[in-house]
Amino acid sequence: MTFYNTNLKYTIIILFILITMSLYSQDFLFAVAKEPTPVLNTPDFEAVFGGVDGTTVKTDNQGLIREMEYVAMTGTVFNLLGEFDHVTYKIYKVEISEYKYNNELYVDGRFLELREKRPTPRKCVLPPKEEIYKYLDNAVGASYIWGGNYIKGIDKMLELYKPKGYISDKTKTRWSLKGVDCSGLMYEATDGWTERNTSKLVDFGEAVEIEGLSAEEIKAKMKPFDMMVWKGHVIYVYDENTAIQSGLSKGGVVKTDLLETLQNLMKERTPVNDYNAYSGDRFVVKRWYPKAIKN
Repeated sequence: MTFYNTNLKYTIIILFILITMSLYSQDFLFAVAKEPTPVLNTPDFEAVFGGVDGTTVKTDNQGLIREMEYVAMTGTVFNLLGEFDHVTYKIYKVEISEYKYNNELYVDGRFLELREKRPTPRKCVLPPKEEIYKYLDNAVGASYIWGGNYIKGIDKMLELYKPKGYISDKTKTRWSLKGVDCSGLMYEATDGWTERNTSKLVDFGEAVEIEGLSAEEIKAKMKPFDMMVWKGHVIYVYDENTAIQSGLSKGGVVKTDLLETLQNLMKERTPVNDYNAYSGDRFVVKRWYPKAIKN
């Protein structure tokens, strides 16, 4: 009897180990974006894309989808930290080496290819100047979308979170994330070479010394793709006479006169050389092309 119980005990232990190993072997610790993938700071995608009535995109009083962080590019690698099972699909809590900010991040598993082993990180290659210009020209007229950096939009969002009734074209644009925000404009143009948010763009690249200068003097020092940036917004130099930006108040991506843009900016903000050395309303000009090295 004792021999039987001992064997049974060891049999159960062995079976438990085998089952545990089997389950572990099916666990996925990593994933790769199969296509442009929305990243949110909430796991409740359905509350954002659909809401209570199934026809609403959740926005704040400015019309911004504050739950949106950004759109991860094809090939982006995710560390999987947890999951929310919705029976037919899963939402994953993730960590992304390309997007190092403090918010919790979540993605819909239907955009992902799961992997057991850590995949090779996405290779970020800075496009030539001609390709950046081509993108910027095509982007003019695109909508301002908070967290957006994919002007073509993601129609798959309308399939996965299908509206339960009629939605306007404006709502459809938001639902499919068809547009870019200020930093997302250059982020997509450079294939993710520049930093994604203005909180890091103020320290990106080299400072152009502008402190104490007039708008005309600053304009004379600027080169294509320089950034007029502060924590909250960024405007890019397109050429010696033109600026380009994606602004909420502008209705999206627009080109404007560079000198006039500077003059208007300097009515509200002071030009400084080091953003972190001052407080108050200020801005810096950062030069990153082609010298900045991507970390």
